[in-house]
Amino acid sequence: MNTAQLKKEYKEQIAPALQKQFNYSSAMQIPVLKKIVVNMGLGDATQDKKIIDVAVNEVSTITGQKAVATYSKKDIANFKLRKKMPIGVMVTLRRERMYEFLEKLVRVALPRIRDFKGIESKLDGRGNYTLGVQEQIIFPEINIDQIDRIQGMNITFVTSAKTDEEGYALLKAFGLPFKNAKKD
Repeated sequence: MNTAQLKKEYKEQIAPALQKQFNYSSAMQIPVLKKIVVNMGLGDATQDKKIIDVAVNEVSTITGQKAVATYSKKDIANFKLRKKMPIGVMVTLRRERMYEFLEKLVRVALPRIRDFKGIESKLDGRGNYTLGVQEQIIFPEINIDQIDRIQGMNITFVTSAKTDEEGYALLKAFGLPFKNAKKD
């Protein structure tokens, strides 16, 4: 299997550009993408256990890596929730799969969103970014005819950047289509 195009692009173009932009003295200071976490919360799974299995299959298909169910940590009576009930699905992508997923997200999935104008440019204060996706059907692996419910998901990009500015520059260089220029 060949290496993802974005990984090669990072080594050859993005890293040297970031080093020049932020005047890093060492290549070790250049921010890198550590991992991508795909998370799908399923509140309805408390009533119907099959929802978890379907979601695990969908997220596994989208990411190319086996997803795991997440479980509640405590009882919450108002939500009819007991401790250790399955309430979501998540997968953590690193290395090759991470770059392959990012490339697919940027070049295939995001352009398929209806009336797409770009994504918000608000990072978390430590150079990480979470993207909310309303529909899983934007991914080409999902067959629209075979799904019984539209489900959203969160995609979190964890970087080694120290500031939002560095994280924003890194993610922008990877091709994430941010809406507007960063306002300082």
